[in-house]
Amino acid sequence: MTQETVASGLKAGTWTIDPAHSNVGFTVRHLMSKVRGTFTDFSGQITTTEDLLGSSVSVTITSSSINTNNAQRDGHLQSADFFDPEAGQELVFTSTGVRESGDGHIIDGTLTINGHTHPVELATEFLGVDTDAYGNTRLGAEATTSISRKDYGVDFNVPLEGGKLLIGDKIAINLEIEAILS
Repeated sequence: MTQETVASGLKAGTWTIDPAHSNVGFTVRHLMSKVRGTFTDFSGQITTTEDLLGSSVSVTITSSSINTNNAQRDGHLQSADFFDPEAGQELVFTSTGVRESGDGHIIDGTLTINGHTHPVELATEFLGVDTDAYGNTRLGAEATTSISRKDYGVDFNVPLEGGKLLIGDKIAINLEIEAILS
C-alpha cells in the first residue's frame, strides 16, 4: 500500500482518539504462558497533513487504569514495583516522524514510562476513513511495537529454579485505534 493509497479519503486535520472504540493492550510472558492486559484510561490526538508523512500522534495513558482481569495482580502492577508513583502516573507517547515501510508505515516516536524516555517504532496499518451513523468522520488504524520493560525501570521479578524468571522482559504492545475528526 503506497502513501497515495493510504491517504485516499484521509483528510488533513486533528483527530481525537475515541477510547470507547479503541484498545491499548499488551502481552507479557509469565512462566510458560502469556498475560494479556489493557489500559482503560487514555487519550490522544492524531494530526494528519496533506503529506501523510508529515502527520503526528500524541497519546497519554493513565498507568493506574491497567486491567489484566485479576484484581490482585492489577494492584501489584499499580505499585512502585512496576509503575513508579514518584515518576508520575502517565505513560506518554509522542511521535517524531512517519515513514513508509513495506505495505504500511512506521510511526517513530518516544515513549516515557516511570520518567524513562526511549525511542520506539510503531508498525502501523491504516484501516481507512468512514462516516459513522451520527455524521462523524472516523479513521481506523492498528499499530504494534515491542519494548524492554527494564529500559523503563520496571525490573521487578521473582527468580525461579534453573535461573529462570517469573516475568519476561519483552512487552508486546498492540493498539487498535478509532479517532474522530475534530
